[in-house]
Amino acid sequence: MSTDAPAPLVHLRAAGVSLVCDLPPDDLPAVLHWGADLGDVDADVLRDLALEVSPLLEHTVDVPVRLSVLPGQDAGWTGTPGLAGHRGGDAWSPRFTGARHEVDARPGAGGRVLSRARDDAAGLAVEVELELEPSGLLRARAAVTNTAAGGYEVQRLAPVLPVPAVAVELLDQAGRWSRERAPQRRAVTVGAHVRENRRGRTGADAATVLLAGEAGFGFRRGEVWGVHVGFSGNHACALERTAAGRTVLGGGELLLPGEVVLAEGETYASPWSFFTHGTGLDEAAARFHEFLRARPHHPSSPRPVVLNVWEAVYFDHDLDRLLELAERAAEVGAERYVLDDGWFRHRRGDDAGLGDWYVDEGVWPRGLHPLVDRVRELGMQFGLWFEPEMVNPDSDLARAHPDWILSPGGRLPLQARHQQVLDLANPAAASYVEERVSALVTEYGIDYLKWDHNRDLLEAGSTTRRGAGVHAQTLAVYGLLDRLRARHPDLEVESCSSGGARVDLGVLERTDRVWASDCIDPHERQLIHRWTAQLLPPELVGSHVAGPRSHTTGRNSELSFRAVTAFFGHFGIEWDISRAGADERAELAGWVALHKRFRPLLHSGRTVRLDSPLPEVQGHGVVAPDGSEALFALAVLDRPVTWPPGLLRLPGLDPGRRYRLAPVAPAAEPAAAARGAAPAWSRGEEVLTGRVLAAVGVQVPPLRPDSAVLLHLRAV
Repeated sequence: MSTDAPAPLVHLRAAGVSLVCDLPPDDLPAVLHWGADLGDVDADVLRDLALEVSPLLEHTVDVPVRLSVLPGQDAGWTGTPGLAGHRGGDAWSPRFTGARHEVDARPGAGGRVLSRARDDAAGLAVEVELELEPSGLLRARAAVTNTAAGGYEVQRLAPVLPVPAVAVELLDQAGRWSRERAPQRRAVTVGAHVRENRRGRTGADAATVLLAGEAGFGFRRGEVWGVHVGFSGNHACALERTAAGRTVLGGGELLLPGEVVLAEGETYASPWSFFTHGTGLDEAAARFHEFLRARPHHPSSPRPVVLNVWEAVYFDHDLDRLLELAERAAEVGAERYVLDDGWFRHRRGDDAGLGDWYVDEGVWPRGLHPLVDRVRELGMQFGLWFEPEMVNPDSDLARAHPDWILSPGGRLPLQARHQQVLDLANPAAASYVEERVSALVTEYGIDYLKWDHNRDLLEAGSTTRRGAGVHAQTLAVYGLLDRLRARHPDLEVESCSSGGARVDLGVLERTDRVWASDCIDPHERQLIHRWTAQLLPPELVGSHVAGPRSHTTGRNSELSFRAVTAFFGHFGIEWDISRAGADERAELAGWVALHKRFRPLLHSGRTVRLDSPLPEVQGHGVVAPDGSEALFALAVLDRPVTWPPGLLRLPGLDPGRRYRLAPVAPAAEPAAAARGAAPAWSRGEEVLTGRVLAAVGVQVPPLRPDSAVLLHLRAV
């Protein structure tokens, strides 16, 4: 139902989440409750709720402070304002009135609230949108329009939602190149915990999902509330608690000085901020996963097993060697072959050639056709690496168009990886890149682009106007991707950025997977995957089997550990298997076949992460939507102080059903590289109920450090 009539209170519900909004005729919405489902309550109860949550006087103003989704000092709010900006020093504290609210309630499946209000004295109009998705994920955005003569500079536009006082601990993520998404915790205190990102891309150190929850919350316990900013440029998210005890959670784009100055009639819209609630981190993550899987453009075909040649050949592109890799890839069961960096003009290392998007005639005298044709004859798709947003100063493009390089004016920014950044908000630069990429996609029938982005946008000044250009660059990249996808509807794109430095829901509106990290060491990837899952389901996360010795850490590991670690993602291979022994290739083929067997479960089931009593022992898995089966990985990353480490509980199963437990592995690989007595389930003889598995658990086999096993459960 849609109506323009004022609705004092609205209650939206979906998947165990309630959103209660106050919608007065003279102000923007205020969220009275966002969290656990309140049930089918009547209007009187909601009115009582509104009275109960109205704040007491805070010895500041003589009326209760009303916390709208864009709070400001006009209502007595002394925290960070939802909207910040000015018109030459004026219109810096607007008061929006005359609100009109449109409500689209979808019983049991959430709904949408769209509110519009104005401040004619300030010359501004705002629009706020709240949408509760069927998964229980809540997303919010706002827009501000300049309705008067003269420019209005937007400095901040970030909707916020209230969080109850029981949220006393914070969890977010940090990291660096090849060590992305490392969790960090701290107590909630008075003040603001702000995670700003000024890298011009999401960043390896991004908060990813900023969560607040009850004391000691874990994967299955404790109520949590979280926010993710779905934007690939500069952004900020924060949890703020005032001295009066009010706590808000929110985020939005981080605008650099002068990036958005609205002329009369122009509008700035914030990116979507995504808010999740759940009992435990797994339920909070599941809301993201279900939302993503429900999108019309979510990848629906089985995720092809990839062989990427980077760690096999690097920049040494030799046709015979690459053809041999293609033969070996087909033998082990790969379905997609990706030619990485080094195929274009002047690219014999990372110091030249970026921007010269023509096949290097010296290395490829017949173009890529001999390789592409053979890959297709072998039954595989063909993918190609690009870094379209970047340029090496040592390139034909940079020499011809130095005016296309982002800079603060009069000098270039410091180089990073011998490269600078093309200003894709410059129409000429964007047109060149679009035409070159599109021409190659057409000529070779490319199925897949690995779209890389290997430096931060520092001092990224626009080439078409004075001032900072990160905002315009981010939107221009989105536009370029949108146009390429429109021209080539079957093309798939991976977001890669120095590994995992562009992992966000903004870029994933335009891409089909992300590369989680340049580190494929399974010891590190166990943790990277564990925390990437707070945002993304497995099928969107590239996850490859590397060679025996890690390219990034130098650590050696067994094939079984590398394969089990890569198993729970978009599976692939990044290893010179042309130089692997026949036995290794046979074992790898077994793992590929096993992944294909379980791929439908892995890429549709609900992710479960195990709360382990010991940090050296990890476990995770997926449970089928109907509870009929599950697959878990049990891993030992180091030697625990005590052995056995105890039982690991396996939650998420149907408590009333009985499950047969059995290890799974390729025929060439023993079920567990263990010492000592193996648990009963390793013989496939144990049948337990879901209730017992959640309450008691299973014994971890006596595995060596850096090893893992797969445990399959099927309802009987």
